Amino acid sequence: MQIAITGSIATDHLMTFEGLFADSLVVEQLDKISLSFLTQDLQVRRGGVAANIAFGMASLGQRPILVGAVGEDFTDYRSWLERHGVDCQSVHYSDSQHTARFICTTDQDMAQIATFYAGAMTEARDIELAPVADRVGGLDLVVIGANDPVAMQRHSDECRTRGIPFAADPSQQLAFLDGEGIAGLIDGAEYLFTNEYEAGIACQKTGWSEDELADRVRVQVKTQGKDGVTVRVRGEEPIQVGAAREVRKADPTGVGDAFRAGFLTGLAADLPVRRCAELGSMLATYVIETVGTQEYSLKKADFLERLAEAYGDDSASDIGPHIDCERP
Repeated sequence: MQIAITGSIATDHLMTFEGLFADSLVVEQLDKISLSFLTQDLQVRRGGVAANIAFGMASLGQRPILVGAVGEDFTDYRSWLERHGVDCQSVHYSDSQHTARFICTTDQDMAQIATFYAGAMTEARDIELAPVADRVGGLDLVVIGANDPVAMQRHSDECRTRGIPFAADPSQQLAFLDGEGIAGLIDGAEYLFTNEYEAGIACQKTGWSEDELADRVRVQVKTQGKDGVTVRVRGEEPIQVGAAREVRKADPTGVGDAFRAGFLTGLAADLPVRRCAELGSMLATYVIETVGTQEYSLKKADFLERLAEAYGDDSASDIGPHIDCERP
């Protein structure tokens, strides 16, 4: 399958403050706030939902097409993705803005002060999908991930107009959209990806019930953290898949993106949705065990062994022929 992944591409700058932000706040002076914190470390990590999903798919042997907007500072990041098998030829470069950046400082109480610079991401609204489809000989699925809201709506509308199946994955942008905007991203999608909280926001803002939300798409995929994932295919009984066991918990950032990467890899192999969810859940554990959204590495034998432990030998046997974790 030719799968295009649209959405944010960003760099994360993560710092740790060995104190408490609260100790520096004076309630009576918040209108004149001026603070500076001395941090002891800086971690620069590759991120962005589209890039994370594309990296995960490539790590399983797929060649996803990354579609998003970046700045000239994307060179090293692009080399990293292409070395791992991601098609970056449809990435748009801004002439004037840097790649989106997330800058976050965390204190000892896990309180955070963060800033997100959208930068070149705002130019994703200028991207047309038709040239992407022409370049690769047609698109079988477009994933519309969290991005510039105008870009998300444009991609959704274009998919409907051109008859390209699409997966709605609005994620954190649901918080900033009204009910009409949410409906514009979801209606007619082949797949809808959300977590439990996001599904609740969508229902609250649109006025839909949970059943009405599910009926807007052919397949609803709702992740539920430690409780696994529920997949609802229109006209069929819901499927529940438990979470795979992790070896350790390091950092949950990017876990949802990895799940989507595994699920989409299963779709590309024409596997049943249960197997897609199992594959996604297994890949997600690799992310929670590492710091950084693209810092994990896979060995096929180990991956399948853990998959069999979590979901049985039949799962590993069904999925094994369709993944390739050994590609450089």
